[in-house]
Amino acid sequence: MSRHLLEHNFASLLEFVPAKGLRVDILALGPKSEIWIVECKSSLADYRSDSKWQGYLDFCDNFFWCVDANFPIDILPQDTGLMIADGYGGEIMRYGPTTTLAPARRKKILLSAARTSMMRLGSHIDPSASQRFDAMLK
Repeated sequence: MSRHLLEHNFASLLEFVPAKGLRVDILALGPKSEIWIVECKSSLADYRSDSKWQGYLDFCDNFFWCVDANFPIDILPQDTGLMIADGYGGEIMRYGPTTTLAPARRKKILLSAARTSMMRLGSHIDPSASQRFDAMLK
C-alpha cells in the first residue's frame, strides 16, 4: 500500500500512534500537508474486531479502508474511503468525506510523525540506541 500511496505523492509512516490508546496502520502525508489514515484489514474477522477505527477520524483529513479483492466491501461504511490492494499495488475505489483538521491538531500530528520517523531512522543508524528510541515512542 505504501507504494500505491507514493504514486499519489504521499509518504507513509506505518504503525503510527496519534494518541494514547490508538495505533493506525498507515499515516500518509501528502504534498500539501494532507493527512490520510489507511486502516488495512486482512479478513472479515479483523474488521469486526476493530473497535477503535472511529477514533482515528479526528486525526486525518481522509480515512480509508484497505482490503484485498476478496473482502466483502459491502459491509464497510459507505462514508469512508476504500482502497483495494494486493502485493503488487492498489487502487483508490472511493474517497470518503474530507474533514480539514484544525491547524493546531495538524501541527501536532506532523511534529509527532516527524519525531517518530526520526527515531525509527536513528534506531537503524545506531542499533544500540533502538531500545531508548522505542521507550520514547511509547
